[in-house]
Amino acid sequence: MAEPPILFQPISFRSITARNRIVVSPMCQYSATDGLGDDWHVQHLGAKAMGGAGIVFTEATHVSARGRITSHCLGLWKDEHREFLKRVVAIIRRGGAVPGIQVAHAGRKASVARPWEGGKPVLPEAGGWVGVGPSAIPFDDGYTIPEALSPSGIAEIAGQFAETARMALEAGFEVLEIHAAHGYLLSSFLSPLANRRNDAYGGDLAGRARFLMETIDAVRGVWPAALPLFVRISCSDWAAGGFTADEAVGVAKLLAARGDVDLVDCSSGGNSPAQAVPTHPGYQVPFAERVRKEAGIATGAVGLIRTPDHAAEILANGRADLVLLARALLADPAWPMRAARALGFTLPWPPQYARGTLT
Repeated sequence: MAEPPILFQPISFRSITARNRIVVSPMCQYSATDGLGDDWHVQHLGAKAMGGAGIVFTEATHVSARGRITSHCLGLWKDEHREFLKRVVAIIRRGGAVPGIQVAHAGRKASVARPWEGGKPVLPEAGGWVGVGPSAIPFDDGYTIPEALSPSGIAEIAGQFAETARMALEAGFEVLEIHAAHGYLLSSFLSPLANRRNDAYGGDLAGRARFLMETIDAVRGVWPAALPLFVRISCSDWAAGGFTADEAVGVAKLLAARGDVDLVDCSSGGNSPAQAVPTHPGYQVPFAERVRKEAGIATGAVGLIRTPDHAAEILANGRADLVLLARALLADPAWPMRAARALGFTLPWPPQYARGTLT
């Protein structure tokens, strides 16, 4: 039998092996109630697993009510959240994929309306809440001034990440990703645009990365050594005075040196409304390539990766270890099946969908 294209070769992280290198990127659905998901989330993620992806991540799953982006975001801070997410794990596994969860805190970008409801800040007087951040600097005009976290507040939130990781383990997830990108809480600590602190959590890169490192410490205290841990970072703020690709490599080197982080998921942006992002297919792939080569750690490439040839090229040329897809899989949950055919390979379809191979 001919060797499958690299896109469809299995890959292992610690004790977990994914059937291929296509990952369903976390995609907010804004469809939960008080953090609790429903049938929408089950069908959404189940379809992606049945479609042939190797790892299927939940959307950003928040560690507290205050840490949500919107009042409709998914959470994992209550027992009922964990019990629901067991259903999500079960449907992902039934589809043959590895169940992954991204854990997050929105920080100063919390309390906004859903995108299709305008996406504007929801102020406390309208039922919203005040976010938190490294410094008392609002994300943009119209946002509330966030509460600047004290060291004890930082420790409390690191503990919330750990508690969410513990419940994720109980729910059956096998890969956990810490969300430190897109201007949310951990990302805002990394960025000099948001972090103006003069204590141990600010200043140079080591200081700005301290909260992230302490969060990883807390999470690894409950997340087993046998299971992989990923970290998503924004590799550039795309704004003057912001976090840079050089600093992203620096953070990745810190992560690699720890030995308990398995992959850096290389995204970008989100810390400044003035960002100028040069979006085009694969625009973030150079970040994944540079981090992989210079920091010596596995990377995931994400961002407008749409075609099988492009996804395969990224992996074949050693630019990343995984490709994370979002828009392409929203449009076509069976994208992996069709990509395999385009690359001259056949994936086994669920027998219930076998007739789909004729289209």
